[in-house]
Amino acid sequence: MDAYKDKMELVETTDPEIDKAVFRRPGFEGIKTLGEIDKRIATFIRKAREDKDLTRAELAPLLGLSMQVYGRYERAFSKMHVTRMIHLCEILGFMPMEMLFSAAPHLWGRTPEEARDTVELAQQVVSLPHGTKRDLLALVKKMVALERAADGAAAETQRGEEGRL
Repeated sequence: MDAYKDKMELVETTDPEIDKAVFRRPGFEGIKTLGEIDKRIATFIRKAREDKDLTRAELAPLLGLSMQVYGRYERAFSKMHVTRMIHLCEILGFMPMEMLFSAAPHLWGRTPEEARDTVELAQQVVSLPHGTKRDLLALVKKMVALERAADGAAAETQRGEEGRL
């Protein structure tokens, strides 16, 4: 288990919402509490709603909610189920990764720049026509295979050099 924790770069931490220690991967600004993550999600959905020029009163019925219940999500008072998040994506027209990126960008790269580039790349790919996506997928698969082959060759060379020492 220690090897897994090391590989995943997990550190033991505490969170006010959980009554025992948990393991988390630090983000670019350290470890955020679950409450802080909820607030980032709330901010994202409020901005997504506002970007569509919708009021809470207009959006809530589209979700089958009262304005008061929906408002709890935007205030991070209530936690959303994944199914509700998917429904919000459908209604407000954003990809789930955009919301998750706003809450935990470190999941998309080792640096803020890499994380932004990863999400931007994914957003660009989503907007491509299907035929172009198929061609791009074939190209990326070839690139990955070449990268893995190069990594394997480099590792083999290193093992050979270490064996000669």
